[in-house]
Amino acid sequence: MWAADIITKKRDGAELSDNEIEWLIKSYTSNEIPDYQMAAWLMAIFFQGMTNKETAALTMAMATSGDIVDLSQIPGIKVDKHSTGGVGDSTTLILAPLVAAAGVPVAKMSGRGLGFTGGTIDKLEAIPGFKTTLAHREFIANLLTYNIALTGQSAAIAPADGKLYSLRDVTATVESIPLIASSIMSKKIASGADKIVLDVKVGNGAFMKNKTDAIRLAETMVGIGQFVDRETIAIITNMEQPLGMAVGNSLEIKEAIKLLSGQGELALREICLTLGSHMLVLGKKASTPEEGYRQLAALIDNGQALAKFEEFIAAQSGDATIVHDNTKLPQAHFIQEVSSLGQGYVTAISAAQIGYAAMRLGAGREFKGQAIDLSAGIVMQCRLGQAIRRGQPLATIYTNDKSRLEEARLMIQQAVRINTQPAAAIPLVMGIVDKHGFRNWLA
Repeated sequence: MWAADIITKKRDGAELSDNEIEWLIKSYTSNEIPDYQMAAWLMAIFFQGMTNKETAALTMAMATSGDIVDLSQIPGIKVDKHSTGGVGDSTTLILAPLVAAAGVPVAKMSGRGLGFTGGTIDKLEAIPGFKTTLAHREFIANLLTYNIALTGQSAAIAPADGKLYSLRDVTATVESIPLIASSIMSKKIASGADKIVLDVKVGNGAFMKNKTDAIRLAETMVGIGQFVDRETIAIITNMEQPLGMAVGNSLEIKEAIKLLSGQGELALREICLTLGSHMLVLGKKASTPEEGYRQLAALIDNGQALAKFEEFIAAQSGDATIVHDNTKLPQAHFIQEVSSLGQGYVTAISAAQIGYAAMRLGAGREFKGQAIDLSAGIVMQCRLGQAIRRGQPLATIYTNDKSRLEEARLMIQQAVRINTQPAAAIPLVMGIVDKHGFRNWLA
């Protein structure tokens, strides 16, 4: 086989065979195919798409490019959660210890940031000493002892997706349903969880800009889950503004601690409790999502969720004292407030623009392999629907590069739209997709 022939075939809209996809992925993983040819193939997929059969083949080729984690020795049903990427989305930092505290083993494999969205591994690296890559024996030991283990992609687990993940980030091929679906599900399959809850974001701050595409992505991933016998459900949630107030690695760690302490942004708390309630149902620790929701809320209120987060950090060699002293997290040298130029109501916040502003401040990557500033980012001071006065703070920006402050300030002021009349509210949770298909949340 020749890579150029497979690129041409997909460029022209033809369906690739399982063997062609498997050969291409295996050859790229073993460095027999260069980045520039794989980038051309990714762009062909971006424009031509993939059939369900191709997407399933790509998923399995990436999942089996390395080891498949065997979690059979772990008691109970192992449940994983994954977000399709958003801005100010620190749900994994909150959900993993919260659900583990409820008795459901959480075996999690996470990635780094893509485009304007943050990555859980980058965020956890803001914790001094935190070990984001676990050997298999460490992963299993932590699950047995603490009910929670989180690792980044290593050379042994889904290595093909690790390479493609970085390449997509810098070749403008992130926003592709088959590529997103296969990337997410290959990691879920490789990490060995029994059941999967997906948070599919939709809106200006998500890769899926409209509800139709979000449903299609959710249905694709749920279908892949059925194909490999992993029960999967997807919750479709709104990303028309940053989910939390913090956007940036150490800043989001601080916000996660605040929420696990019973404070913090209500929208972020609601999404975490909603996703977690379904994880408890799949893990047989609650009979209904409503019961699961109440259990998780109680774990936050009684301090057990925060204690589990502290235990989780220590178990992966991190400095757990940051839970009570967040000055030990990376700190930015330059901090500046961004003020409103108008007066009225906040009717739109471009979460994508906020994400890009945080990236320009140093919180994200503009090219493959770029080092990031773990202290950089933005803390929002306004929400959709809020009344605001001229000169009132819209956000606070953090960076170690003083030359980027003005650019970020302008980006934030452009991202927040203020009008004289309030806009209609948008539901936070929009629907659910399971093996029976899509249904509206309130149906």
